[in-house]
Amino acid sequence: QVQVVESGGGLVQAGGSLRLSCAASGGAFSILAMGWFRQAAGKEREFVARISWSGSSTDYVDSVKGRFTISRDNAKNTVYLQMNSLKPEDTAVYYCKATIPTIAGETDYWGQGTQVTVSS
Repeated sequence: QVQVVESGGGLVQAGGSLRLSCAASGGAFSILAMGWFRQAAGKEREFVARISWSGSSTDYVDSVKGRFTISRDNAKNTVYLQMNSLKPEDTAVYYCKATIPTIAGETDYWGQGTQVTVSS
């Protein structure tokens, strides 16, 4: 069973930085892509960033472009989200998703989430 575990959340002042990590484990598997989503209190979960596992394709939601950078370490099945110039509106629970190919097609595995709080 694939497990996805996030780490690196915390409390930071506006303008500060945090680096989130997410590792996928649980046997032999390949990864198609990994991504970050976030959910603020009272709001729906939204896409933040995504990176393909082959090549270097990345995507970001407009609100984080130029501030957040997603990267990966294929050998460690780990994805990172470097968050700079953080704003109070970035406060949310950040979730990691790993997309893995299966016989049925693709399966998404989610982490438990890590809290990011940005104070003004």
